[in-house]
Amino acid sequence: MLRNFIFVAAFAFLFLALTTVNAETDAERRARLQAELAKIESQIKEQEKLVNSLSGQRRSLERDINLIDAKIRKSELAIKQRNYAIAKLQEEIKQLNKKLGNLDEKLSSGKEFLASLLRKTYELDNYNLVELVLAKNRINEVLLELNQINDLNRSLKLHFKEIANTKENIEARKKKLEEKKAEERRLRELQALEKEKIVKRKKEKANILAITKGKESEYKKVLEYQRRTAADIRAALFALRDTKGINFGTAYEYAKEASAKTGVSPALILAILTQETNLGKNVGTGNWRVDMRPKDRPIFEKLMAELGFDPDKMPVSKKPWYGWGGAMGPAQFIPSTWVLYKDRIAKVTGENPPNPWNPRTAFFATALLMKDNGADAGTRAAERLAALRYFAGWKNARKPAYAFYGDGVMEFRDKYQRQIDILEGK
Repeated sequence: MLRNFIFVAAFAFLFLALTTVNAETDAERRARLQAELAKIESQIKEQEKLVNSLSGQRRSLERDINLIDAKIRKSELAIKQRNYAIAKLQEEIKQLNKKLGNLDEKLSSGKEFLASLLRKTYELDNYNLVELVLAKNRINEVLLELNQINDLNRSLKLHFKEIANTKENIEARKKKLEEKKAEERRLRELQALEKEKIVKRKKEKANILAITKGKESEYKKVLEYQRRTAADIRAALFALRDTKGINFGTAYEYAKEASAKTGVSPALILAILTQETNLGKNVGTGNWRVDMRPKDRPIFEKLMAELGFDPDKMPVSKKPWYGWGGAMGPAQFIPSTWVLYKDRIAKVTGENPPNPWNPRTAFFATALLMKDNGADAGTRAAERLAALRYFAGWKNARKPAYAFYGDGVMEFRDKYQRQIDILEGK
């Protein structure tokens, strides 16, 4: 019996010692996440150099297989990177919630103290000076009461000011909290898209190896087949989110039209719409009453009334478990953003009111927003940055965790530019 007790006690001591050693403070956890994130970002840069080096080489079976492998590895690293970025965001959200809780407690106690001051002030205010003098035997007691009234009034002013400052602080932190949550939502959207791309690339590699059986001569035949005629390219389906697809020839005409009005390249407009359509596959379609942010719902109702549409029958993006949906049509504008662009879209399209689900309108809406994001500068860097701003906003566009979206858009851009060159006989 004694031996069993000693064993249990020793085990308990060892367990406590281990948990004490392994306990990690919030500050240590944040520092560890930051260090691990920096390490992965360094690995991604190395992989990016490899991808760029391979991309500059002449196409061959070995080169293309190595390029696919490099892109898969880069995507896998990017997923790890975003997992750490999400964990870091969750830590920040946790800290913000804690601070909000403290501020709420401070506000509550401040209101209680303020109520007691008001009650005391009310009691003293019910005495006029004559009553106060008659009620007291000595003048020094009267002066003391008057000083108390003055002190209370000063305290009231200070506490009113402190409560106002606390409320302002709470609102600022709530806004910051919403921004952090929105950032986490966008990162999770990218995770889904990148995982899908890894699966596609692995299938692409398997297909190439199955068709060619590892022979360069067979791969040359595959490349030749891929250089399709202009007629084949024009007839190919161009998928669009939340509306019927159109053929590539029509999509290119819309993109050229929008490009002429905005200075944004047709290939880039096509690329953004493709990226948004691919992203849409992961969240499906939703209903405005359930999936749209409450502040956007009355705006959506008004837009639908202008268009003569039944809002319950119009598809919007479905909200994932970690945020809001409610974006409209192929270009994925939320109602409050569409309202800001509506008049400009109407002017360049001639459609009044403009319909977010109309494919041609979506091309112009995308082009206008990309122009505002700086894509009309025409350089590769400007186009990629504009794509990142389209997805993540100006504040987050340069964060490494969002790089995949910009890289994906530029891959589509290059693909469409090759097809456009064939259509234009270049």
